[in-house]
Amino acid sequence: MANIYDDSNLRQLMEKLEYHGYTAIPVISHNGEYVGTIAEGDVLRVIKNDYNMNLHAAQNVLVKDIPRRIEVKSVNANASMDDIIEMATVQNFVPVTDDNNVFIGIVTRKEIIKYLHEHITK
Repeated sequence: MANIYDDSNLRQLMEKLEYHGYTAIPVISHNGEYVGTIAEGDVLRVIKNDYNMNLHAAQNVLVKDIPRRIEVKSVNANASMDDIIEMATVQNFVPVTDDNNVFIGIVTRKEIIKYLHEHITK
């Protein structure tokens, strides 16, 4: 599972998205707190609207300073499956945090579908 720190720069973000083949990635602070999720569209908008840049200039843009079009909400690790499924209807994945808002991981739609298939076919 990949994530990126909020004080990483735009170049690092673009490289991580490309390396993992992701279209979105959770953003966490260095103390592990879930900050949000950043998507390829957010990156493209900041490059198009705010900068006429190259990759060298991208090193000066921090992830935490990139505006996000959509707020991807997280759930607590104790959330019910109903809550997770409800959130997954409007998000590609659901970030999971502990009671201190520390990022634990994500639940993908694929995992939810597999879970539902296993429980429906039993």
